[in-house]
Amino acid sequence: MADYRGYERLRIDWAADGVLRVVISEPRRLNAVDMTGHRELAEIWRDADRDDDVRAVLIRGEGAAFSAGGDLSMIEEMTRDHATRMRVFGEARDIVYNVLNCSKPVVSAIQGPAVGAGLAVALLADVSVAGRTARIIDGHTRLGVAAGDHAAIIWPLLCGLAKAKYHLLLCEPVSGAEAERMGLVSVCVEDDQVHDEALRIATRLAAGSAEAIRLTKYALNNWLRLAGPSFDASLAMEFLGFTGPDVAEGVSALREKRPPDFA
Repeated sequence: MADYRGYERLRIDWAADGVLRVVISEPRRLNAVDMTGHRELAEIWRDADRDDDVRAVLIRGEGAAFSAGGDLSMIEEMTRDHATRMRVFGEARDIVYNVLNCSKPVVSAIQGPAVGAGLAVALLADVSVAGRTARIIDGHTRLGVAAGDHAAIIWPLLCGLAKAKYHLLLCEPVSGAEAERMGLVSVCVEDDQVHDEALRIATRLAAGSAEAIRLTKYALNNWLRLAGPSFDASLAMEFLGFTGPDVAEGVSALREKRPPDFA
């Protein structure tokens, strides 16, 4: 059995036999992801993949939020320091590819806001369960950078290019109910049922044929691997934006809770 005690921002336990539960845990800030949390979101999938006791992974946020996205202090550090920017760039790439390449099925339980790096994991999960009033927002263009993270690799495939452009260019929020209608998430349930339903699905997956499920996941994810070059380009464009002028206004607007002015 692997030792998960080294994780600081992820609270990890066993939700059921064979079901590893990963909780993004920073409830004071709606589970925003700082430098440590960002690195851990990239690493956990490799550890779960190597752990023979894990037959399924359930990921959720602490409390009533999934994740409010990247911590603004981390973003500001990325704009100032090239080494930090390159390290986070590598982690952002690893978050996406490590979820895709983790042989164990992943189930996400999406409650409240789901933004940024947290949203990447939520939507890349093999089965995503959203609460009816969950608030899914990509948020990149409002910050003043290109929609990188996971957007180009998964949104067009799940909900079509027209809807993807509408929500990614405008940062238009999507509720859990809307996300199910669009095909952006697998299942929508009442808010108070999200965690139970996600656990029920993860338990079913853990009880199934591990080999059949893992090989099916691998084959289906080849659709996403085909989009790998588009994702790589979008991520590079996002991080190019962290060297430009707009991101400073984007961060200020978020801190001041006002619309950004990119004039």
